[in-house]
This record gives sequence, C-alpha cells and structure tokens, in this order.
Amino acid sequence: MKTTILGYPRIGNKRELKKACEQYWSEKTDLESLQKTASEIKRKNWLQQQEIGIDLIPSNDFSFYDQVLDMCFSLGCIPERFKSIDQNDTSKLYLAMARGLQENGIDVTAMEMTKWFDTNYHYIVPEFEKNQSFSFFSRKVIDEYQEALNLGIKTKPVLIAPVTFLLLGKEKETGFNRMDLLKNLLPVYFEFIEELVQLGVEYIQFDEPCLALDLNDNERQAITSTYQQIAQKFPSLKIYLANYFDCYGENLETALNLPVDTLHLDLVRCSLQLDDILNSEHYNPKTKLALGIVDGRNIWKNDFEASLKTIVKASEKIPSENLWIAPSCSLLHVPYDLEHEQNIDPNIKQWLAFAKQKLEEVIALKNLASNENESFLYLFEENKLANINKQQSKLIHNEAAKNRILNLKASDSLRNSTFPERQQKQKQALNLPLYPTTTIGSFPQTKEVRSWRLKHKKGLLPTPDYDKLIANEIKASIRFQERIGLDVLVHGEFERNDMVEYFGENLNGFAFSDFGWVQSYGSRCVKPPILFGDVSRKNAITVKWSAYAQSLTNLPVKGMLTGPVTILQWSFVRNDQPRATTCNQIALAIRDEVADLEKNGLKIIQIDEPAIREGLPLKKSEWNKYLNWAVNAFKISASVAKDDTQIHTHMCYSEFNDIISSIADMDADVITIETSRSEMELLDAFVNFKYPNEIGPGVYDIHSPRVPSLEEIEHLIHKAKRVLPKEHIWVNPDCGLKTRDWPETKSALENLVSVAKKLRKEETVPA
Repeated sequence: MKTTILGYPRIGNKRELKKACEQYWSEKTDLESLQKTASEIKRKNWLQQQEIGIDLIPSNDFSFYDQVLDMCFSLGCIPERFKSIDQNDTSKLYLAMARGLQENGIDVTAMEMTKWFDTNYHYIVPEFEKNQSFSFFSRKVIDEYQEALNLGIKTKPVLIAPVTFLLLGKEKETGFNRMDLLKNLLPVYFEFIEELVQLGVEYIQFDEPCLALDLNDNERQAITSTYQQIAQKFPSLKIYLANYFDCYGENLETALNLPVDTLHLDLVRCSLQLDDILNSEHYNPKTKLALGIVDGRNIWKNDFEASLKTIVKASEKIPSENLWIAPSCSLLHVPYDLEHEQNIDPNIKQWLAFAKQKLEEVIALKNLASNENESFLYLFEENKLANINKQQSKLIHNEAAKNRILNLKASDSLRNSTFPERQQKQKQALNLPLYPTTTIGSFPQTKEVRSWRLKHKKGLLPTPDYDKLIANEIKASIRFQERIGLDVLVHGEFERNDMVEYFGENLNGFAFSDFGWVQSYGSRCVKPPILFGDVSRKNAITVKWSAYAQSLTNLPVKGMLTGPVTILQWSFVRNDQPRATTCNQIALAIRDEVADLEKNGLKIIQIDEPAIREGLPLKKSEWNKYLNWAVNAFKISASVAKDDTQIHTHMCYSEFNDIISSIADMDADVITIETSRSEMELLDAFVNFKYPNEIGPGVYDIHSPRVPSLEEIEHLIHKAKRVLPKEHIWVNPDCGLKTRDWPETKSALENLVSVAKKLRKEETVPA
C-alpha cells in the first residue's frame, strides 16, 4: 500500500507567489526574482511531502497563473491575436493571454475565463480553430520534473489529459467539433511523454476529470483511443488516471477497460463507486486503485474509522500492493497549514485539517490500515474523539435558526407582483434613462484602505477614526460617480475585506482563519470562512454605510449583498447536514438585511449570486434537485422586497445555456452578467430563451488592466441591442472593480458613461 497526492497548493504559505507575481506585473521586480520565488515554493512543497512520507509526489502541479493556460502554452495553442507579441518573449506572451495587453500600439484582449468544474477556481478557456495545429512550445513539464530530480525527488508529472483539454475549450469558429483536433493534438503529447520517459519517469498522472461528466459515445471512444495509443507507444510507462469531483458514472466501463496502471477514485464525492468497481465484470484486479478518501475540497478532519472501513473493504478483494491512499482531488482547493492559525477557537480548530494535515492523514491511514506502526494508534483515538466532539458540540446547534427553517412557507419565496407590474412601479420610482449605467459594486481597494482595515482589526486604529476614513472614501466615490454621470451609484465597499468573509463575520455559525488562503484565479486569493454551525444574523450588516452613501446624493444607490448560494459555495461548509438546509438559513439572514436596507431608503438592492452555476452537480440527473433549492434560497432572500424596490443580481464566468430557465425563475428585476471576454457569446442563452427581465451584459473585462476603448464598448452594446429590447439593457462592467487601480477604473468608467450617453442621443434623433 502506497500514498500519493494529485496536486498541492502553489501560492506559498503566506501568499508569496501572489506578491511576487504582482510585483513583477507592476515592473517593481524582474523575471529572475519571480522565478526564484516560484522555485522556492516548489522546493518547499516537494521537500515537505517527502519529509511527511508521501511515496509518489506530483510535479507540474505548480503554475504562475493557471494549469489550463500552462497546457495551452505548452501545446502552442495560442490564439491568432497574440501573434503580434514577440513569441520569444514568453513571459509577456503568457501574461497577455491571461490578462490582455495594452502597450506600444498592441491592444489584445485576454482569453476567456470560467469556473473549473464545480469549484471557485477559474481557468483560462482554450480557444480552438478548424484544423488547428499544435506544437511543443513550452518545456515546463519537463523542466519541473528535472527541477525536482535535482533535489533527489523522482516525481509523477501531472498533465491535463488530451480529451479533457479539448472539452475544456471552445470552438472559435463554426463548422467543426473540437474533438476533431485530437489527431493533431496527440503527437505533441507523445513528444512530452517521450522526453519524460527518457528522463526516467515511471508514472505520469493524466488528469481526466471529464470522466465525471455526461460524455457521449464519440468522447468515450476518443478517450479509449488516446490511452490505447499511449500504451502502445510507451509500454513501460505507468499511467495514473485521475478523475475527481464525482463518480465515473456511465463512463465507468470505459475507464475500467483502459490500459492504465492506476485508476483514481474520488470516494468523498462518490463513495458507492468502490462497490461498483469491485463488483464489476470489467474490473481487472491487476489495475491499481487509488482510494481518494481524504477530502481535497474541504477542511474538515477525516473520519479515520469510516475511512479504514473503506480501505478494509478494498483490501479484501485487491492485494495491498495494488492500493494507493490519496486525497480525493488536488489539494489546490484548501489552505496550506493549520499550524499557522493562532486565533481559531480551539474547540473548532480540533475539527480541521489543511493541506499539510491532509498529507499527515494520508500517511496515518496507510499506517493504520497496514498495521505497520503501532505509534499511529493514538492518532486513531485522537481522531475519533475529535469527530465525536464535533457531533455533540453546542457551538454547532442553534434552535432559533432551526425553527425558522421549519416555519418557512411557500409564500416566503414569492414577490408580491409579477415582473411587468413591478417594472412599471420601479420606472416611476427610479426615473432612470435609457441604457442606465452602473457598476457591479466594489471600487479599487488601495493599499491605504487595506491598511486602515488591518489597523482597525488589530486595535491600532480607533473605531471613530476608522469610520471617518471610510466615510471620506465613500463620499469621494459618490462624488466621482456623480461627476462622470453614472445613473445608479454604489458606496464602493471600502469597509469590506471579501464579499463572503465580510458577511460571515456578521453571521452566527462562522469562524475565520488568518492564513486560510486559496487561489481563485491568477494572483487572486480568497480566504473562505469556515461555516461550522447553524446560521443567523447577529445584527444589521450593510445598512450603516449604504444608508450613509444614499444620504449623500439624490441619485439611487444600490445596497450590495452577497447571496445565500454564493456564501454557501465560497465557504468551507459544514458536512453534517444537507447543504440546502444550510443555504436556507443563510437566505433568511440575507432576507432580514434586504428588509432593513429598504426601511433605510435603499430603492435598489443587489444580491450577488456568481456561484449559482458553480454549484451545479456535474451529472445532469442531479441538476433539478440542486436548482430547486438554490433558486428557492435566492427567492427567500429577495422576496421580502416591495414592488417598487428593484432587485438586482450578478453572475460571472459561467455558462448559462443549460440553466437559463432556472435563472429566470429567480425573478430578479435586473441581472448583470460577464460577457466581455466572450464577445457577448454568453448573452446567447438569454436571447434564445427570451429572458423576460432586464439585463446588463458586462461591456468591459475588469480582470484585465487594459482600458476598453469607446469603440469597443459601443461595439458590444450594439451587439446586445441587436438581440435585446433596448428598454431592458443596462450598461456596466462585467464584475466588481476591487482589484483594479483607480486611474484605469476612472478612464474605463468615463468611456462607459460616454458611450451610453451617445447611444441615448442617437435614440432621440428621428431617423
């Protein structure tokens, strides 16, 4: 019995990579300094895994930005618009693909970005053209294997598998299917494998999470053909096939018949698949099984007693030497090390395990299952006591919160009137122009603003002084918005650290870490709250600053709230009750906040739900159950609003086609979505469905530092006008502006307002 992992966090224990990348991007350090930081992070990761005792350590799980972008780069899958950049300046080219580039006459938009399966991690979407060719463009996978080898560590290189790579991407022209490109793609993979085999690689991990999706026969056949060709060309290579985030499902027979050495199982998401495999006539006992029994997505301590039963079940039919113990998926999705945390309640901390602790759990399970080391028995007892304590803890249970759920009525999720009726009342109350302009909520969080929050949190800045600074920042932002002519204003969210953490701090049932950072995309890291117990609102959360902002202007100010599904999805969620129940508890807390904002004069309230699509199960057979409770939770939070109060919601970096009817069922008066990176492509779902309510298709990409031109914004609005009623169109960025700098933000918003005003004038001029 051996141990392995699929991947490890790569941002550094204290976000060293984030800081190094941002220093390099702003030209405050050079490439050599950035690479030095990256090498040190990789070195520490590899040596830590070696020291703890992991038998097979991964390489090529590191990335400066995103592993799918790395694969695009490695395969020479570089869109034509980036050919204007010097192809030898690989760092500039790589960064331009991720973030766009605007300098020296070059102006290229970034590649599209979307969610990695059902996680809050974002990946860069590969772009494919008919008859596209691929090439061995980057040696990253080779170089990282060699880098680890120089430390005396023989690793398992990780590659996104060919079929999954194609399925993650998009055809950028009509008349072909991206699966047609497999024949062009495989020879480049063979080149990678050839070099790795020559260097002495024994195992290669092929990440094939598309095997958790509903594949068609052609896609399954493509997978079969791929591994048959690899096995034929490289008979000595051991393939570690990694599926995760769900069962193999209808793809299980295909997977069991593949010529691979090891099949990885996510037994956290799908524990029953082990029985399916052990009882299948297609399972070859010579195929090793990797039991993914330590949760790679959440931070709760493993239940050793339950995990050992699973290992014993497998051991009864499979020789011990054919079993691996592993986390369910890459540990990219959890923080580094619980040992850094000094301020988590010890009663809660005993229930937790971060990435380092999960390595230790993998080793402990191996030793307990093998009876190789009796000194591990105390860990079993310690683990058992911690899990019993969690089940019985009074910290978790709140009878008042439980009773509110029991007393929910169907009417609690219904607005008083239909949208057309509400729309007329809102037009009278708000008196907004055609193509109303707004932003999504947040404005740039400068170093000064962040330092005020930190000092206030540490008690170094008294509350009256802190409040005065925040009030001045809000006032300045209101005056800026008035000056440039925005129609619906926001207060800027300067008091907020994160759109989920800020709310969690004001709700019962949440705990917080100091260093629990995980990567969301690029250098963007989030620190998910720990949702451990029943949820209820402590007090009003956003009313103070929203009401203050509204008092400064006669224009409408949006109250800004995070929706219940997003708070759920972007937290480390308790695993002892149904997620739907927890979500409804959050929804009731947000409902209370909506009512209080309305009482304090806010006529527009935005309830952000960027995670609705992310939470969708990977198997379509499970969609309806999820969508029913997720949509209902949003409606519970919003339906307390009066007819003339306009409810907005925001969603970003998601595919909407398959769930558009459910989005319509949410019955938000206005939805704002990300469409700029996809050139309004994501709008197609709303158009084809004839989405009945108002919509703001984002007209510039806030995840890129470039400023969109007047022509670019006008082009996108005209594309929207061709398919949507002009009376339903809002003009806005595609997401919040928190991560941007003020100079580019001001220029971009001035352009946005200027275009909206121009289009209004054109509408009033007789044809």
